[in-house]
Amino acid sequence: MAYIGRQPSYGAFEKQSLTADSSTTTFTLNYQVGSSSSILVSVAGVVQEPETGYSLSGGGTSIVFSAAPTSGDSVFIIYLGLARDVAQFLNTGIVTGHSALTTGIQGADTLLVFDNSAAALKKVTLDNFITGQTAEASVADADEILVFDASANSLRKMTKANFSPTVTLSYLNRTATGDGSTAGFTVTNGAGVADVIVTINGVVQTATSDYSISGTTLTFGTAPEASDAIQIRELPRQG
Repeated sequence: MAYIGRQPSYGAFEKQSLTADSSTTTFTLNYQVGSSSSILVSVAGVVQEPETGYSLSGGGTSIVFSAAPTSGDSVFIIYLGLARDVAQFLNTGIVTGHSALTTGIQGADTLLVFDNSAAALKKVTLDNFITGQTAEASVADADEILVFDASANSLRKMTKANFSPTVTLSYLNRTATGDGSTAGFTVTNGAGVADVIVTINGVVQTATSDYSISGTTLTFGTAPEASDAIQIRELPRQG
């Protein structure tokens, strides 16, 4: 028969015959199906109505008749559509030799998504998931951020304060009076010349040129004069 335009195309439909014994109602299907309407079932030449004459069980792996087909009846199934198991389709045998992404997903990165409406895998960029949003110039203290907690295997909400807690800076001030002979004064162990501000009678001293530090001792190049007011302010340091 001739057709105008494109000729119709036909799929390959699989057939499965069942052996009735007047008692068995549940039969294993050769193929997993997504719904009871994905198969055509005939018992003794009578097409059975889905969910009335039969239903599915085992996630679409078995058919259950409402009444056991009679011995000698011709019972067969025509598969109109098969279920697609994405987890089985993308198993460890297919995706191998790749390490976990630790740098975060970028907007242009491509993700694999199973489109249920089209029953097919599609590539989607991250930008397609998050649309209509503008980048924040800053994060407010009360803003909440989604974080994946690996130990609990779940998403958690965290505020900015959890990421950048308030830090109170403390300065250690040491004062002394010169006697014309003492050049060494105590500082905290580990402090360097850049970690202190030193003044004599209010005049800031130059690091390395006017003083040096070794261990817990700050040593002036020249001992301060008698009655000189010495101040050593130790700046906060990251531990």
